[in-house]
Amino acid sequence: MPWWDIGLLSRLKNLSGVVFQGVSSKKPEISVVNTDLFTPIHLPLIEHREDENKMQEVQLGSHTIRSHGVTLARTHMHDWVILMLLGLIVVILNVIHPFYRFVGKDMMADLKYPLKSNTVPVWAVPMYAVALPIAIFVVVYFRRRDVYDLHHAILGLLFSVLITGVLTDAIKDAVGRPRPDFFWRCFPDGKDVYDKWGNVVCDGVKSVIKEGHKSFPSGHTSWSFAGLGFLSLYLSGKIQVFDRKGHVAKLCIVIFPLLVASLVGISRVDDYWHHWQDVFAGGLLGLTVATFCYLQFFPPPYHVQGWGPYAYFQVLEESRSGTQVTSTVNASNVQVIDSRVGNQVDETSIHGCMGLTLARDSGSALEDLESGRR
Repeated sequence: MPWWDIGLLSRLKNLSGVVFQGVSSKKPEISVVNTDLFTPIHLPLIEHREDENKMQEVQLGSHTIRSHGVTLARTHMHDWVILMLLGLIVVILNVIHPFYRFVGKDMMADLKYPLKSNTVPVWAVPMYAVALPIAIFVVVYFRRRDVYDLHHAILGLLFSVLITGVLTDAIKDAVGRPRPDFFWRCFPDGKDVYDKWGNVVCDGVKSVIKEGHKSFPSGHTSWSFAGLGFLSLYLSGKIQVFDRKGHVAKLCIVIFPLLVASLVGISRVDDYWHHWQDVFAGGLLGLTVATFCYLQFFPPPYHVQGWGPYAYFQVLEESRSGTQVTSTVNASNVQVIDSRVGNQVDETSIHGCMGLTLARDSGSALEDLESGRR
């Protein structure tokens, strides 16, 4: 009889075959897991990169007239309607007659200045106070490509000028202060006539007399400071005058529009169309309105974000919030996928280890049997 049992060996051979067949049957499962799970992992990363590219486009100021102009105009449609109403009010205030204040003979000492023409014509005021700033806004737009900056700058400028015009003309008609050249407007021939109460009885041209009762405040000065004052604030924000770096040359750019407005006011006194109080009040009124209108659309010039309008930073913040939400969702999806991959790989490794353990156990059993038979 041989020293080993042929039947026992055949049974152990069948047992080892079953064990190794179980181990080999797990290999396709591992490959299937790999092919099914690693394919979609890259999709969230691609979406994240697309969001980052969109974010960079927003940061570069990619809002143009063609892409966002119509939407922005519709959003501020009511503002443009109010502007048209303000323009209509300005026309009405210029048509109606001002208050004809009492002017006695003893008051004529300060009203006998010569009647002169305007150094700065009326038609020139909208050119340098409105058209010139808008031209500068357009130049800035072609450099930055930000329709929010262009739209809000033009809208703020027009509000500044028209609100100032309404306030100026309303005060002119309500006060009715005579101009310094009122005597020659009222009495072109130099012969003054008064009624029984001592008030003047003018015999000049009615339109000239009407204009002679509109001294306070100065319209040229208020319009100049409303338009050029707004431009000065706009430039101070764009070139960051108050960045604490000591570039005093920037102040020259900001002060220049205010200097032009001041010279216009001085010309009104030199032409004897206004008293100095009229010019001072007009300048203060225009600059105050310009400041309020500017701060409605732009941060203060000394602010860190003073170089752009509020609307631009709001759109930027909304884009950042949307990108952060998308990134958070993608990151959570990646974590879930990773956990699935880890769990299935662990299960596969466990099954593999079990197969190898069975193989080792069967091998040790064979050795024990062989040693016992020996």
